[in-house]
Amino acid sequence: MTRLNQTITRWQGMGLIATTLLGTGVFIVPQLTIAQAGDKAIWAWLILLLSILPLAYVFAELGRKFTHAAGPAYFVSKAFGVTAGRVVGLVFLFAVPPGAAAALIMTFEFFNPLVTLSPREAFCGELLVFGLLFFINRRGLQLSGKLQLGLALAILAVVGIMLITLLITSPETAPVKAGTSSDILSAIGLAIWCFLGVEAITHLATEFKDVKRDFIPATVGGITLVGIIFIGCTYLSLLAPQDNLAMVGAFKVLLGDGGRWIIGALGLISGIATINIYFASLSRLAWSFSNEGILPAQLKPLNQHQVPAVALLMFILISAAMLILSYLAELDFPALAHWVNGAFILIYTTSLLAAWKLLSRRHRPAIAIGLCACGLFVYCLGDAMLYALGLALFITLVLLGQQWWKRKRPIPPVENRAARPNLPVN
Repeated sequence: MTRLNQTITRWQGMGLIATTLLGTGVFIVPQLTIAQAGDKAIWAWLILLLSILPLAYVFAELGRKFTHAAGPAYFVSKAFGVTAGRVVGLVFLFAVPPGAAAALIMTFEFFNPLVTLSPREAFCGELLVFGLLFFINRRGLQLSGKLQLGLALAILAVVGIMLITLLITSPETAPVKAGTSSDILSAIGLAIWCFLGVEAITHLATEFKDVKRDFIPATVGGITLVGIIFIGCTYLSLLAPQDNLAMVGAFKVLLGDGGRWIIGALGLISGIATINIYFASLSRLAWSFSNEGILPAQLKPLNQHQVPAVALLMFILISAAMLILSYLAELDFPALAHWVNGAFILIYTTSLLAAWKLLSRRHRPAIAIGLCACGLFVYCLGDAMLYALGLALFITLVLLGQQWWKRKRPIPPVENRAARPNLPVN
């Protein structure tokens, strides 16, 4: 198979995974977890981070040892067969476009501190962003990786400056409710959104300059960086938990009125960066499936930058169609986003089960912890898992039906086989 362009360094990879997970929730979800768990919200983030790290390590080890653009679909295929791998890959393909549309709608909430947009103006701006992401991605990930690393460092710098100022000035925090154990679980269920994306970096393993050396440090380092940022943002949001955007209120308390521009701009760019990395992952998975004959051959071509531009365009158009549908039908995209989360938990669980077979015994404690974390996530998502299970069942039935149809197709007469040499001969 043709190798994709290998340009990603360890630090760029860390930036890619960090901005993937920071995404639309970096300055919003901490405030929502405070509403759920009150003064125990930080514990929810700490428990979640400790649960995610073993899962991230397993994904990094899989990506390092079984480097392939198909990511989790390839791991599951090696462990449980081609059909199982195709199911996982197609679940990812069909889950991300509506999730990307929902994420972009959430991202445009960061315009609120900057400028007031009508629903129609926001909708047109969202479509424009999809077009912009196509032109960014079609040139490859080297430029994108550098920009996203810079973005992650900028967010970390802003949060760090705010935390240092908080320690120096020691302003009073606003009163919040006392959280309970059940409140912590509810907050974890809400915060899961911010860590869904661990698997995305595995699709890009083939584009690391030195995947054996850099892939695990980039993944685990990026996850740890994200956890620290979210814990810090939660602590800061306690200064103004009831504000329209608590981080803007916290910035105002600590540093002045410039927060609406800094927080708003960073949140907006970070959300767009998240969608950017998912389109990159989708296009590479579709390219891999096309090379294997699962998807149409029209998705195979690479452009002059060694990027599968046709596959990239196709999934951006599908996501744009979902965005148009949501605008016309006024769909409840927060609920849809939870269904998408369920699809990712299903992918994580099957990938961990594959890791149990593929990796050595010394990795099994981390795999077991990761499976327990997935069980916790399933409990938190509840009925939202039905979408993922239904999607996986439908895809499985379609694939099995295709295989049955191929076996039942009549074999052409002997005299016709010379004219059709590619047909299988039993």
